[in-house]
Amino acid sequence: MLNLKELYKKNIYGVMGTLIFHILLVTGFWVSELNFKIKNEKEEVILLDFVVPPPETKDIPEPDKKQDNASNENSKSRSSQNMGTNHGVNDAMKNDKFFDKSYQRDIEDAEKMVDRVNKQLSKKVPQTKQFAMPEAVTEGQDPDSIKNTIYSGKSNIHYYLENRFHVRLPIPVFLAKSGGLITIDIQVDRSGKVIKAEARSAGNISDPMLPVYATQAAERTVFNADSKAPAIQRGTITYRFVAQ
Repeated sequence: MLNLKELYKKNIYGVMGTLIFHILLVTGFWVSELNFKIKNEKEEVILLDFVVPPPETKDIPEPDKKQDNASNENSKSRSSQNMGTNHGVNDAMKNDKFFDKSYQRDIEDAEKMVDRVNKQLSKKVPQTKQFAMPEAVTEGQDPDSIKNTIYSGKSNIHYYLENRFHVRLPIPVFLAKSGGLITIDIQVDRSGKVIKAEARSAGNISDPMLPVYATQAAERTVFNADSKAPAIQRGTITYRFVAQ
């Protein structure tokens, strides 16, 4: 027993050193293993897979091929029937002599009408410049002595406007190169001014300028003022032209 104690006392530092060495060695292994586990846990990546379901598709019924074929055949048969009908009508028209003659007459009449219209459009419109005319003036005369018929040689001017007389009356008859009778419808206001003059259609007039002369003369005519007259009084002026 004494030998063990003496041996222990002699080797106590060695035993303690050996024990401490093993404790440190075990601790080092434990620490390194712990670090390795932590490193592996950090490097782990969590992957999540999301599966997206495909969109819902409705079942579209396929077209019935038999129906399509039937409709196509019906449309083709209808078009062929129409074509046949049209051809039949055209053939009947061609074979119908009365239709051919009537149709031809209509075409000829239309062509003649177009030709007449073109001729009328191609005619030169006479110039409507203002023509100088002498005037019959009654200013200062007794109204009862004023006549409504003015003579210039064989030509004359006659007007009718109830209870009114002329103050100034242009005389265009000397301008005529041929004869004729032109009547102008007039509208006169209370001041005596002619506000509208329109020539009536004349029949056997060879000079197209006669209505122009007469209309211009009527527009320049002035009658006496009358506050009791209608606001618009209607009358006529007739010009008898004799070839100069």
